[in-house]
Amino acid sequence: MAGTDHGHTPAAWTGVIIAFIGFCISGAFMVLANPLGFWAGLVVVAIGGVVGMAMKAAGMGAPKAAHKDLAEVIAASKVPAKV
Repeated sequence: MAGTDHGHTPAAWTGVIIAFIGFCISGAFMVLANPLGFWAGLVVVAIGGVVGMAMKAAGMGAPKAAHKDLAEVIAASKVPAKV
């Protein structure tokens, strides 16, 4: 995946940051034994996913890869034999 831009988009970063904040909220309230705060944190996690998908739909995500011909895919996947 190092050769691709997988996850290097505003949509991905925003969704992950919001979800991370939600995990932090849930973790803090779990330690404090507060179930309502814990569930509120999980709602924030879900909101992060929704925001990320909405931003991707708005065009801030990675562009879709072009469809390759099957022969190109097969030719690219063959490894030359070492002698």
